[in-house]
Amino acid sequence: MGGAAPRKDREQGPDPQDVVGLVDDLLNQAIDAGASDIHFEPGAQQLDVKFRLDGALSLFESLPVALSENVVARLKVLGGLMTYRNDIPQEGRIEISGDRSSQATDVRLAVFPTIYGQRAVVRLFYRQQKLLELAQLGFDGPTEAALKAIAAQNQGVLLVTGPAGSGKSTTLACILRHLVRTLPGKSIVTLEDPVEIRIDGVTQVPITPHGQMTFPTALRSLLRQDPQVLMIGEIRDAETARIAIEAGLTGHLLMSTMHSGTPAGALLRLLEMGIEPYQVTSSISAVLNQRLVRRLCVNCRRPGQDGRFEPVGCDACLGTGFKRRALIAEMIRLDSELRQALLAKADLDEMEALLESRGHVTIAEDGRRLVEDGTTTQAELNRACGTTPAQD
Repeated sequence: MGGAAPRKDREQGPDPQDVVGLVDDLLNQAIDAGASDIHFEPGAQQLDVKFRLDGALSLFESLPVALSENVVARLKVLGGLMTYRNDIPQEGRIEISGDRSSQATDVRLAVFPTIYGQRAVVRLFYRQQKLLELAQLGFDGPTEAALKAIAAQNQGVLLVTGPAGSGKSTTLACILRHLVRTLPGKSIVTLEDPVEIRIDGVTQVPITPHGQMTFPTALRSLLRQDPQVLMIGEIRDAETARIAIEAGLTGHLLMSTMHSGTPAGALLRLLEMGIEPYQVTSSISAVLNQRLVRRLCVNCRRPGQDGRFEPVGCDACLGTGFKRRALIAEMIRLDSELRQALLAKADLDEMEALLESRGHVTIAEDGRRLVEDGTTTQAELNRACGTTPAQD
């Protein structure tokens, strides 16, 4: 349970010696399965091909080690990389042709040298056809209402936190669509690296890695373009954070993401970046922290000894026992108590204790509703939240 069934043979696919067909076949199967990443991991005995399905990495196929170099070379050709340089990291993009080009909107390749040869990771971005509105994401009623209220504000900063792959960009895209629909005429601009989800009615600006137009440079210039709503793909450094906070203080509604485990942790990270406490308390409207948990496959799940459903694995879920994902979240809005704690430079434990004393619903507590209704398992919730199982 919990791992994709490895492919045993290639009788139905291309000859393993046909590297061009082999790589095309793996890319196509990954897209058909909805994988977000494909890992090509070289070892002493084989090249392991792994798919990240619904956030979890599973072995899909092991190829002969003799094919390792040629498989990565083919990926480098597709990605427009230097095939004669095997000693440096390289990044590129792969163009998908045929019917699957309408499914995968962006395919990125990263290659890195290891002791057993080059390791390659292909990241796949898909056209979002179902998750277009806030109501479709799965937030509870109060959180959805709070996000809509914040979107209607004329200024302030909304931070969406969580690890990579937790749906932050999808949430922000849905908020922007809500703004376009409910407040037509507002000037909305985004800065993204890269533009993952295209939104009608929004000016979207791509920031290229290692280029001259960095997030701080673009953000400074955009503030002179009379925007009312700004979305920054990610606050990665102190300079971007400082400009973003200033924008939130000067008549702009700004939304962005940060990598942080908790809402309180995100606020304290801003202080660690050198942002003054009074600026944080005056600009931040709310912090939303979210995760994605894998949904049990409805075709094969079964009741366990405790009465709750457990994963089994079938062809529909590629043997993982899970298919697709569900959202869990927690949110804090800054009020006088939280502002006073920040101004007093409270540490993380003090902030968490304050939230607990006020009855704050944590992300793990929000996820328990999905365990109770059979959407996911307690083990999956623990994995997503990074918590250890409770002892009975």
